[in-house]
Amino acid sequence: MLAFPNAKINLGLFITEKRPDGFHNLQSCFYPVSWTDMLEVVPATDFIFSSSGLLIPGETHTNLCVRAYELLKTDFDLPPVHIHLHKIVPIGAGLGGGSADAAFTLRLLDAYFTLGLPTHKLEGYARRLGSDCAFFVQNRPMYCLEKGDVFEEIDLDLRGYYIVLVYPNLAISTAEAYAKVRPQLPQLPLRVHLQQSLDEWRHTVHNDFEDSLFPNYPLLGQLKQQLYDLGAVYASMSGSGSTIYGIFNAPPVLLNQFDQYSVWQGELGHRFSFPA
Repeated sequence: MLAFPNAKINLGLFITEKRPDGFHNLQSCFYPVSWTDMLEVVPATDFIFSSSGLLIPGETHTNLCVRAYELLKTDFDLPPVHIHLHKIVPIGAGLGGGSADAAFTLRLLDAYFTLGLPTHKLEGYARRLGSDCAFFVQNRPMYCLEKGDVFEEIDLDLRGYYIVLVYPNLAISTAEAYAKVRPQLPQLPLRVHLQQSLDEWRHTVHNDFEDSLFPNYPLLGQLKQQLYDLGAVYASMSGSGSTIYGIFNAPPVLLNQFDQYSVWQGELGHRFSFPA
């Protein structure tokens, strides 16, 4: 059984306060995009995890796909399988690629073994793997609160717009991203700003990580300005970085602007089916 775990972007990211457990509360809108990995589950006599494509750091037993299998195996008598991940979405890029791989592993195993897990159960397992993971269970635009794992419906449809994602081959750890963040409650919730015209977002929809990371990595601010110069209606960093994206009214002509980086472009608003 084959699936294509997709990336997400953050449409705004307000870091509102530090929590007693050491995490941070936030306000953001997660929006799925069609830059994908490839994930396959097939029968096996012994459990195997393998990967190709981009090199995945860390030991095999710490991989989120393996952890997802082991998590379900504690509650269900799962036979061994071979999980193969072909990694395409950049790692440490603020796109939720690893979280998507974990959530899609849960969803694939649920479908493959006909476990019949309801959405809230799958989201519960996903939350145990990482803050972003639960989003990819429903995999549709959501207004996200607390650690990014509490969801509210939001009426936000970007169909007809186009996006360019630029990953400058710069991995930023979550710890580094949060190191200089100064949480504060916004005057207005992010949701209010997102209901404005997309033309207004440039002035109101902000990623708070830009304030702490752009001074240390001037390239990121330069990439954001380049996307505006190319005609983006809105541009921002996604998540805790370092991918910069631009949203356009029409497919942009990039020429050789970002040849030295990892770039993906496509149409927004795609409806994601599963398995794809």
